[in-house]
Amino acid sequence: MISKIRQIFTVVIALLLVIFPPVFLRHDDMQLGAEPIDPWTQVAKKPTPTPHSQLFKAPTFTDGPAVTRACLECHTDSGREVMATSHWSWLGAEVVVPGHDKPMRIGKRNLINNFCISVESNWPKCTVCHAGFGWKDDTFDFTNQELVDCLVCHDQSGGYTKAGSGLPAEGVDLLAAAKSVGRPTRDNCGWCHFNGGGGNAVKHGDLDGSLAKPVERIDVHMGRNNFQCIDCHRTRKHDISGRMISVTVRDTIGVHCTNCHSTAPHLSDRLNTHYRSVACQSCHIPVVAKKEATKIAWDWSTAGKDIQGADPHQYLKIKGSFLYARNLVPEYYWFNGNSDRYIKGDRIDPRQTTHINYPLGSIKDPGAKIWPFKVHRAKQPYDIKYRYLLIPKTVGKGGYWSDFDWHKAVELARPYTGLEFSGKLGFAETEMFWVLSHMVSPKERALQCNDCHGETGRMNWKDLGYEGDPAFEGGRFQRRWVTLNSGVDR
Repeated sequence: MISKIRQIFTVVIALLLVIFPPVFLRHDDMQLGAEPIDPWTQVAKKPTPTPHSQLFKAPTFTDGPAVTRACLECHTDSGREVMATSHWSWLGAEVVVPGHDKPMRIGKRNLINNFCISVESNWPKCTVCHAGFGWKDDTFDFTNQELVDCLVCHDQSGGYTKAGSGLPAEGVDLLAAAKSVGRPTRDNCGWCHFNGGGGNAVKHGDLDGSLAKPVERIDVHMGRNNFQCIDCHRTRKHDISGRMISVTVRDTIGVHCTNCHSTAPHLSDRLNTHYRSVACQSCHIPVVAKKEATKIAWDWSTAGKDIQGADPHQYLKIKGSFLYARNLVPEYYWFNGNSDRYIKGDRIDPRQTTHINYPLGSIKDPGAKIWPFKVHRAKQPYDIKYRYLLIPKTVGKGGYWSDFDWHKAVELARPYTGLEFSGKLGFAETEMFWVLSHMVSPKERALQCNDCHGETGRMNWKDLGYEGDPAFEGGRFQRRWVTLNSGVDR
């Protein structure tokens, strides 16, 4: 009975805090200085694509590069523009990674993850999603414009698919695809981004096939307003804005809600003050994996066993054991837009969990906000002597997926990875963080006060650095104001 009364009291207090802001808030703490704007005025106008159905003279195309040569006859700069992007190179600009002294170029091309581990030595399978043709090994020519795949982003026939090494799949009608080209849609972007990590919904949690034709419950921008990816991920000279901390560590080309929305979009000043410490996504993405379950754990150490009748969402001989979750509640961390990153060869402590990447920021960082994340946890191979994560060859002759020999798989990858192997292999626990920005719910389904505040709230305030629930203890900026004005260190 006492517990029930306390729950009712908590809800009432939370509601009162929305209606009547706490007295220790100053007026200028509540007003963020932003005038309400109509977000539709910030949405870029969509150009009308030029029909291409009558522009091709060839009766057919024999391969992908033949299509690209035809495209370059008119779009003379497009090849060079694509080759200047990370979608082509799978590398970013030079950056100093936390914990490292010298600038380096990092990206999908040379990093370790805790899904399929690495592109290196596994190109034919991984580069199915490359915006080019024929990246089958480390000799791929990144300077050849004819190897740029125009169709993967621009095909509107619905019949274009890619196979090993990024080549067009057998039987694809390349002429029909070329005649159909237009402005990229969710289907184009999703062909790779929905299927990252080896299948639909595996990697991100907020990107999967349900976004191809979503109802507004799944994503209000795409479902209600039919937004395409490039409406938010605006593109200039084929350089698409947006980034993920899985492959970059600096927030230089990010996409932000405030590209369209005001920093004070609510009628309630109390809600608007949340913007100083809480990312829009934290309230407006209450759950992800709303229709398709996403992978949240992967244990490579159990791979190699023959288990008859195993559910492929729980176990595969070539990959090991998995956990999936649907309607996944995010985990929350301070995030200032930047992150750290595990770099190939970095030493680990196998007694502790290794962060492949980690969002930077804290309650003391004025540039940080509380963001929602999907966290993927794994056990993956490492060298017991050298104490770093290992890269196995999984694909092709001699790879783990055919021979199920970890030592052989690591040795076959070594010439490409440059990682020495002691012959002593174990498995270490790792975590990888995925920022959530898609699957935005309609405002009616956004989190309410008692979803975060009170005894049953989803936030772990102590882990976030608060003394307790800030609805009762005061937020970080209010605590600072009390300290400066009263001399009391709260």
